[in-house]
Amino acid sequence: MVGITETVLRDGHQSLIATRMRTRHMLPILDRMDQMGYRSLEVWGGATFDVCYRFLNEDPWERLRSLKRVAQKTPLQMLLRGQNLVGYRHYPDDIVERFCARAAAEGVDIFRIFDALNDPRNMETAIRAVRKAGGTAQATICYTESPVHTLDSFVALGQRLKDLGAQELCLKDMGGFMPPEPAAQLVRALTREVGLKVAVHTHSTSGMALMTLHRVIEAGASSVDTAISPFSGGTSQPPTESVVAALEGTEWRTGLSVSNLSEIATYFQGVLEHYRPMLDMKSLQVDPQVLLHQVPGGMLSNLFSQLKEQGARDRLGAVLAEVPRVREDLGYPPLVTPTSQIVGTQAVFNVMVGERYKVVTEEVRNYVKGLYGLPPAPISDALRAKVLQGAPAITVRPAELLGPEFDKALSETVRLLPGATEAEVLSFAIFPQVFKDYLARRQGGIDEETLTAAAAGIYLAFQRPKRAARDHPPAGPSPWVQAGRTGHSRRRGF
Repeated sequence: MVGITETVLRDGHQSLIATRMRTRHMLPILDRMDQMGYRSLEVWGGATFDVCYRFLNEDPWERLRSLKRVAQKTPLQMLLRGQNLVGYRHYPDDIVERFCARAAAEGVDIFRIFDALNDPRNMETAIRAVRKAGGTAQATICYTESPVHTLDSFVALGQRLKDLGAQELCLKDMGGFMPPEPAAQLVRALTREVGLKVAVHTHSTSGMALMTLHRVIEAGASSVDTAISPFSGGTSQPPTESVVAALEGTEWRTGLSVSNLSEIATYFQGVLEHYRPMLDMKSLQVDPQVLLHQVPGGMLSNLFSQLKEQGARDRLGAVLAEVPRVREDLGYPPLVTPTSQIVGTQAVFNVMVGERYKVVTEEVRNYVKGLYGLPPAPISDALRAKVLQGAPAITVRPAELLGPEFDKALSETVRLLPGATEAEVLSFAIFPQVFKDYLARRQGGIDEETLTAAAAGIYLAFQRPKRAARDHPPAGPSPWVQAGRTGHSRRRGF
């Protein structure tokens, strides 16, 4: 049998409607989903954490708790960006350790841990913390194609992740361009030589996903990711019902029932109708061009938006041609958050300015300095010389350069929110301004019409309360800190 991880509650809606599905549209069907027999439900992480606060006026921790209260049988799964957690920069080890422990306590069972550079050093703290908290550490190999990404190198990475404590592996094809046969060879090699279970995640972008899933299942994949049909296809995952039906009667049957799944599909068809104004039909189209430029759907949308803002939509072809050249200069990083943004934005600058690297973004400078980790291949000599100007790049694990941040985040959070929970302190540590804005909206009140508009990505000037008290907090520690962190936070296990 092969397991099915259902992605509709995370990557399905992240891929098609910009992560805007609300918790209230998840809960009514969750009990039924919990009875289906899924291997796991992907419900958290990725962009959901940020979007809950920024656009939906929801607490992502409360979403997790609410889902866990209902889903008692099926493991809940999250996507964790290694040392980046659910943010866009490296966080120090104390934040990573506390975040993983808190997420496990609140309901995450399986942590899919990845790093944009496939640098195992950026995953090791999270792997260790997840295991200590009693969760399952599923370490990830981001699939990409380049002269340095070979079968042997991927297998060596899998072995290294196992040595660091990974209990499972995931082969993650974030761009949807992983061909069936190379994928099968890689799954077979990882299973045989590393000896861990291998889950496979792909997207339907290029049109190959169903064929790829069939081959990796034959090759020994223990589970695959799918999305219930209304939220499947295009830049999302292949449809759950189709995969289940195709495997019925074979040795790889899933144990799921297509007739039972149709009830889930009917429900989510209604949910999709609610969000249809946000659905860009381009995200549902097959795009074989991804086989050439390897640009994931989300990155493609960002590039288009950047060019549109500059009145240069006609330059998209030139930017797509520049992306692989920038990627080569940077040592062939996989194109996934945040490296996809780093490469894409630099490609836009190179094209729009008319001279390559006349303008070098701060993110590229930090990348060349080694602050994101070890690139898969050496960075081009010319770019390295331009950025470093003779100074050496760092070679240590980037997080070793970061001092502890939790205590500082604690003192600042309780000034904003006396009695803050550990989860709220972690939210502030990861997204300080986003969390402040969320608190301001909660304290000031916000109506459903405004929330709906925000969910659709429309810019609104939220009416916030006066912030003088928060901008100029009283000096000295709060009474809550002096009292020894008692009360509400203790109930959360803080």
